Amino acid sequence: MASRAQQQRATEFHRLHAGPKILLLPNAWDAASARIFEAAGFPAIATTSAGVAFSLGYPDGEAVPRAEMIAATRRIAQAVQVPVTADIESGYGRTLEELGDTIKAMIDTGVVGVNLEDGLHRAARQPLREIEDQVERLQAARAAAKAAGLRLLINARTDVYLRHAPDDPGRFDETMRRCDAYRAAGADCLFVPGVTDRKTIGALVKAIEGPLNLMIGAATPSPRMLEQMGVRRASTASGPARAAMTITRKLADQLIKTGSYAGFTRNLMTHVEANKLMAPR
Repeated sequence: MASRAQQQRATEFHRLHAGPKILLLPNAWDAASARIFEAAGFPAIATTSAGVAFSLGYPDGEAVPRAEMIAATRRIAQAVQVPVTADIESGYGRTLEELGDTIKAMIDTGVVGVNLEDGLHRAARQPLREIEDQVERLQAARAAAKAAGLRLLINARTDVYLRHAPDDPGRFDETMRRCDAYRAAGADCLFVPGVTDRKTIGALVKAIEGPLNLMIGAATPSPRMLEQMGVRRASTASGPARAAMTITRKLADQLIKTGSYAGFTRNLMTHVEANKLMAPR
């Protein structure tokens, strides 16, 4: 069962979605990145399934064994004092019972929210679950959270804009059908990754009942602009994890070519600073 402290963090996490200020969520992939984001002043933290998978030696797409993903999430949630929400992809379970087990296990890690997506991994012929199927899964997730005594914030993700061709004229209507159904099934927030243009974002904000979550990147409007448009939540996805990987690759290339990584020592976090950051509380 959820502790009182976890229930309080859940209440705070719901409040952060109420606006008018946008909730900018950085996505951590391990305990150190979570501590860095918390120290920077973020009021809540999300996990990135891709970043966690990479750090554990797997590709993205539910290739990580569930037990390993749960253990990694636990380390992230226990490393910080702010609310944490977990990216559980499509639920790490084919059946409703298995999905419920995932929800219970994730709540036991200390998280207060989850992302649950309708995209299917390794299923080229059917890239998205049928709406009715996903509705049942959202209802099962809600029931499992209720049984655990937690007002879990469920962020229902639809991958229509990621999986359908850009010239598909029916993308918006299909997205709305799914968002309406997911909201009715108990989703607290609706996540539509892959949308970057202001016209579509504005239309989604007007049409969706409830908070809208977008994935931010180089092509999306700034968080401040999204806030003005009415978007309530913006997440970085695996961007920070890939940025860290990119820096490491550049360092490795320079080191093997020159035998030095002098350019990377400027403003480098010291050993003392890193130790202090990760010290037990």
